[in-house]
Amino acid sequence: MRKAAKIAGFVFVGIVLLLAVAITFTIGWRPFIGPRARPLTNRSFAATPERLARGRYLVENVAGCMDCHSPHDWAAPDVPISPGMEGAGEVFPLANLPGKIVAPNLTPDRETGAGSWSDDQLTRAIREGIGHDGRALFPIMPYLDYHSMSDEDLASVIVFLRSLKPVHNPLPPTQIIFPVNYLIRDVPQPLAAPVPPPDASTPVARGAYLVTIAACTDCHTPQDAHGMPLPGMEFAGGFILEGPWGRVASANITPAPSGIPYYDEALFKQAMQTGYVKARKLSPIMPWQDFRGMTDDDLASIFAYLHTLKPVDHRVDNTEAPTYCPLCKSVHGAGNQNHPHQ
Repeated sequence: MRKAAKIAGFVFVGIVLLLAVAITFTIGWRPFIGPRARPLTNRSFAATPERLARGRYLVENVAGCMDCHSPHDWAAPDVPISPGMEGAGEVFPLANLPGKIVAPNLTPDRETGAGSWSDDQLTRAIREGIGHDGRALFPIMPYLDYHSMSDEDLASVIVFLRSLKPVHNPLPPTQIIFPVNYLIRDVPQPLAAPVPPPDASTPVARGAYLVTIAACTDCHTPQDAHGMPLPGMEFAGGFILEGPWGRVASANITPAPSGIPYYDEALFKQAMQTGYVKARKLSPIMPWQDFRGMTDDDLASIFAYLHTLKPVDHRVDNTEAPTYCPLCKSVHGAGNQNHPHQ
């Protein structure tokens, strides 16, 4: 009996060691021990007219904060934000999410919004993916893109958010299904050093920064079954966006023949400022309503950067019937017109 118990003990220890090795070399221990997070500081950002103006511009016209953090009238043309609810939060309307994802109320309301959050709590949430309560944020919040937002731009964003009208808007908590609620703990990355101002020496360099903090790649790059961007398919379109606006596949915005090589700067500005590409209307899930407020110089810089992207031949056409695409492993219009290794 003692021998059997001893053997069972060895077997148990062996199984534990095998599990430890398997976890170490697969998902890692972060899902079990919690997200990486730096300690909070007492930093605060002084409000100045320059920061308020810059923050308004970034929040409303570049980073898309209001688009995700405000309820919309999905039945109205161009799906406007509900009047008086700017920044008040909403349950994210995208279909096929792993649970209920809630974009919180960012207004200074102390009970239902961000009024009781410190500047550094907002800093960690925006650029590092750690909520005010210490949890890992679901990465539909583009904190991996905002990671490169400069310290001064971040300060401007927070100054502007503090200036919003407080809106009392109770929202349900985010509820993410198992095991995704654990796996996302591995995503946040603390920032231990200052983030300098972006390189604005050329239109392309300036455009690269704007494209990053506008999170263009998040929607315009197809993903695998685990929600990771497909390597080699950056900006090639085909990411499925389904919700009250219908089912739409994002466009290929690379210079490939199946992308937007026919755009000139004037056509690009028309699309961003009016929601039309000549006579073709863009889906309202494309946030041109935000981008139309960008300056002409910033739009020109974004266009200059997009022209430097690697061309990826990937045909996406929402006017055609959805079919399986062997390139992005998704189902979208003109999918069957793509071929692997083309």
